[in-house]
Amino acid sequence: MNLVDIGANLSHESFSDDLDIVVTAAQAAGVSHIIITGTDQKSNEAGLSLSQARPEIFSFTAGFHPHVAESLDENALLSVRALASEDKCVAVGETGLDFNRNLSDPETQLKVFEEHLKLAAELGKPLFLHQRDAHPEFIDLLRRYRDQIVGGVVHCFTDNQQALEDYLALDMYIGITGWVCDERRGTNLQSLVGLIPSDRLLIETDSPYLLPRTIRPKPKTRRNEPKHLIEVLYTLSRCCGRPAEQLSLQTSENAKRLFGVGPD
Repeated sequence: MNLVDIGANLSHESFSDDLDIVVTAAQAAGVSHIIITGTDQKSNEAGLSLSQARPEIFSFTAGFHPHVAESLDENALLSVRALASEDKCVAVGETGLDFNRNLSDPETQLKVFEEHLKLAAELGKPLFLHQRDAHPEFIDLLRRYRDQIVGGVVHCFTDNQQALEDYLALDMYIGITGWVCDERRGTNLQSLVGLIPSDRLLIETDSPYLLPRTIRPKPKTRRNEPKHLIEVLYTLSRCCGRPAEQLSLQTSENAKRLFGVGPD
């Protein structure tokens, strides 16, 4: 298979000692490309560095996660603009709203999200989006800018059917993680993934988070890796009733269409 992991936090400290081994294992598992998620200044810069060092497998996104929205000052915004302008940067983000934890003030989150939307429109790059417990405000702002942006993915989708329909109505792509592999909290998502059109589906690990609970035997640690993307694919296949090989091809084609990455 030639899978594309559209979201992995490989700049996370848990990968500092064995990243090369992690990448080799991912390639052996059929992952041909990994998009490194940028969530703050440090991870944005690390994404660029890693993508320049290994351009055959890495690209990156640049943005400020809503959790750290309050740290996006004028200088940081200039840095995001510069990094997002790099050829190896395939999307603006991670950006959006998170009213679940509210680690940044909601009003600040809204302002910072809008700055990312403006930047994506300016640069003509897609968006890598995050939304949790903030759908009304999130969709309202996204709708206002939809005609100005080239597109984007609502990453790690875990919301309800109405939210899914709202995103699809805006021709957004939907990113599915190992959340779908969770027999406790992923049952609603399992019932919804079959509603995602094949040309709007993307898969991701969100490593080192969201280790799929379907892995057997159970890993010794809770750290997720891109090699486990295959578990997301197989669970999707079971939930959607679509062959895994078909989903592999379709999700990789979608990554190529949206981000310009993946197998030729």
